[in-house]
Amino acid sequence: MIPYPSLSLSLPAWLTEVCTSTAITPMPTPEARMEFVIGLARRNIEERTGGPFAAAVFDLSTHALVAPGVNRVTAQNCSSAHAEIVALSIAQQRMKNYDLGAPGLPHCELVTSTDPCAMCLGAVPWSGVRALVCGARGEDACAIGMDEGAKPTDWVGELERRGISVTRDVCRSAAAAVLQDYLASGGAIYNARQGD
Repeated sequence: MIPYPSLSLSLPAWLTEVCTSTAITPMPTPEARMEFVIGLARRNIEERTGGPFAAAVFDLSTHALVAPGVNRVTAQNCSSAHAEIVALSIAQQRMKNYDLGAPGLPHCELVTSTDPCAMCLGAVPWSGVRALVCGARGEDACAIGMDEGAKPTDWVGELERRGISVTRDVCRSAAAAVLQDYLASGGAIYNARQGD
């Protein structure tokens, strides 16, 4: 019998270097945090280490980076290796808790370069984050051929009813430009069957 491989998601070497070799100072504004995340998405394209998406978890009180994440779907042959899932998973490992909203932990914010797809939207309330900040819209991702999946029409209201604040369109044009640059560079448009 062929043994099953162990599952592990890894960050690209350049991202580990960015977050460990330089002092990442707190980023006090949503725009500063989004610019950081958009920079990660752009670098992910340039380094050819994954798709055009990035995310990061921040401590809401200090605005310090808890965990970065970039899309690793094609690089790791894993359809669930979206930037949000990677960032949330790393944050949970660093905080040593599957619930980022657990007592004793700082409140966390997830900043993502694009509105979450259906899968990542489902992960947001389960993760325990208290805030979500988005750059590009789902329709910006669909415009390059990505399939965002089926989401409730009022997904923002659904999250807010669960106590998660949602802020959209932060640096939207810069975030959407990354998506267009990815398409222009010939990046793989994965999960584009859209039910076909």
